[in-house]
Amino acid sequence: MTIRDFPDSKYLIDARELGERLDAVTLIDLRPAEDFAIGHIEGSRHLDIYGVSLNDSAEGPLNAFLSIFRNLFGSRGVTRDKPVVIYDHETGERAARAVWLLAVLGHPDVRILEGGTRAWVESDRRLTRLTEAPPPVDPAKAPPTSPPFKATLNPDLLATRFDVHRAIDDAQTVIVDVRRESEYRGTEKRARRAGTIPGAVHIFWREHLDDKGAFRPAEEIRDLYASRGVTPGKTIIPVCQGGYRSANTFLALKSLGYPRVRNYVSSWGEWGNRDDSKIVVPEPGK
Repeated sequence: MTIRDFPDSKYLIDARELGERLDAVTLIDLRPAEDFAIGHIEGSRHLDIYGVSLNDSAEGPLNAFLSIFRNLFGSRGVTRDKPVVIYDHETGERAARAVWLLAVLGHPDVRILEGGTRAWVESDRRLTRLTEAPPPVDPAKAPPTSPPFKATLNPDLLATRFDVHRAIDDAQTVIVDVRRESEYRGTEKRARRAGTIPGAVHIFWREHLDDKGAFRPAEEIRDLYASRGVTPGKTIIPVCQGGYRSANTFLALKSLGYPRVRNYVSSWGEWGNRDDSKIVVPEPGK
């Protein structure tokens, strides 16, 4: 598979192209700190945002949540006028969520490294090891705090609980539950209430990845989703537990050219913990 197989690859970059553009991009490693220390792509800046989630997608909390990420990305040198490439060990959920967040914040050129560090190494490129901890910062010599990343929100790329409530009865919208089948069927409980959203289609997010953690060929992914009724003519809302796995599905569908894909920012971490959420437990075989 090459990213050129996808009708819209604006969120993707492969190891070859990244190798040619290293000096021209802001490169961010989303893996855990220990993985970054063992080996990272030279010039990368580390950022682990795995624990920063949102459990209330109402306007106030959502704006505060996005403001946190404006500051976090700004602290890593992200600006609107320079392309950003984000990676983890594969085409994974951590990097996908960061790419999606920057797209929501209006960055015009943000991409995930297709296949992550595994693809980078397999293309005969090296990782740089962190041999010593950075020296302590002398406050008297410290540079001014980096300004927040200046963002213009693109709200059409995210969904709130209010959007999901409306989508349940909308024939032109498909909710895709990308969690494990045990989560979808309610046998694995990760919130106060278990089950899924009424009418949701279950497609586990890793079904569109190959055994190396990279995207499967575009035609295979298209056939997978179309076979479940997830077609480009509808608005698609992927849902997981915290917006990570569903962000990966967001990238897959946007790369296929789906025009209206909205990642549910809070996902089951919000939906499953509210009393006013509509929840069903699928019958066996459905």
